[in-house]
Amino acid sequence: MSAERVPQLTPQEAVIYLMVMASASDGRITDKELRTIGRVVRSFTLFADADEQGLVDTAEACGKLMSSSDGLHKVLAAASESIPKHLNETAYAAVVDVITADEDMEMTEIRVLELVRNALRVGDEGAQAIERAAKARHMTIDGTG
Repeated sequence: MSAERVPQLTPQEAVIYLMVMASASDGRITDKELRTIGRVVRSFTLFADADEQGLVDTAEACGKLMSSSDGLHKVLAAASESIPKHLNETAYAAVVDVITADEDMEMTEIRVLELVRNALRVGDEGAQAIERAAKARHMTIDGTG
């Protein structure tokens, strides 16, 4: 990573950065992924005092950082420095929700999920439980999801 400093983020901004980065990892952000980001911001206790209107500004700032040299690693570094250890699994759960919002998980999304997991130091058991729970949340009546 370059010597350029990563931005100091609030824990809420850091989780939004991770969700936006994960959503964009396959080259597009789908409507389902955007709705999922909005749902996470509205429903996770982490965001209880957050300004939902600031979501667009935060997402745009993330996009700007991601488009810079080594942007993906800058987002990961900024997020991992800004999220307190006790919120690492919460942040990972938010990212997993966004990535699993679409029925198809591409290799780039799987790789980004792995990078987020490593950056946040989420253990195997915790990650597996979070991933199973996300799959269950996205399951449909016909068995897809």
